[in-house]
Amino acid sequence: MNYIGSKYKLSEFINTTIRSVVGKDLSDKIFCDIFAGTGIVGTNFKNAVKKIIANDFEYYSYVLNKNYIENHTQIPDKEKYIEILNGIKPIEGFVYNNYCLGGGSGRQYFSDDNGKKIDAIRQQIEQWKKDNEITDGLYYFLLASLIESADKVANTASVYGAFLKHLKRTAQKELIVEPAEYAINDNEHKVYNEDSNLLIKKIEGDILYLDPPYNARQYGANYHLLNTIALYDNFTPKGKTGLRNYKKSSYCSKSSVKKSFEELIKEAKFKYVFLSYNNEGLMSVDDVKSIMSKYGKYDLATINYQRYRADKEENRNHKASKTQEYLHVLVKN
Repeated sequence: MNYIGSKYKLSEFINTTIRSVVGKDLSDKIFCDIFAGTGIVGTNFKNAVKKIIANDFEYYSYVLNKNYIENHTQIPDKEKYIEILNGIKPIEGFVYNNYCLGGGSGRQYFSDDNGKKIDAIRQQIEQWKKDNEITDGLYYFLLASLIESADKVANTASVYGAFLKHLKRTAQKELIVEPAEYAINDNEHKVYNEDSNLLIKKIEGDILYLDPPYNARQYGANYHLLNTIALYDNFTPKGKTGLRNYKKSSYCSKSSVKKSFEELIKEAKFKYVFLSYNNEGLMSVDDVKSIMSKYGKYDLATINYQRYRADKEENRNHKASKTQEYLHVLVKN
């Protein structure tokens, strides 16, 4: 997925830094990714640690992590179900009616054909669950596969804060559900869909990895349509972009971020805490250092990398932007 703040390109830096602090052998460690997003970091540590705890307040992220993190054994016949979904007859449902031009909403997040196919697939997955034909593991595998495949044919420049006036080339392609394959191992893992500052009071482990929102952009708004596909509930979309109601994160507010961050650090029952942040964040390096230093030994690792920003032109053009990424380190007292 083309995801804001994705740590895919920084995986090696994060992995190397964590192992330099904790040790190369993590096999007896519990690793928590409490702002998990698409699950990239948790997935990278899944086969290295005893247990992954993953969490995200956004429901689409919960679905992705239920598949990529919590699923850890082979699911029989999952390819058969993917094949059935790809051959399904399109129908006019919630997505088509509210997010495709043919539905009369004036919105064009998907082509008419793809919107109908998303509706048909989403309803079929839910019917299988209702009829107890599929396990929870298969349910989240299929749902994650749909979310990621739908994202590939979305008619946006990057996020879902706006749609494009004309269907771009990739949005004209037919939606094909590609399987969201996950890592197989012997360990059980746990995924939550909670407020991180509340969840931190109920969990404990060894390594806590933090990747909170770092600026004012709310994920609930930027990825509202992925939440809508994941939840597939009935509501009245608002405004030109068809927004749903969403909870705003305190980490996206200059007035509340430091208080929320310190509460999280204070409550964390983990020896090692790592915070990914960058030089464009609402908290400065000194802000973070001041807070983390109260609770143990603090250190800082940095890396310069070139990330890409998608603009709002019809064909996705990318503008290079040099960013300094920080990995703040705390060994708690």
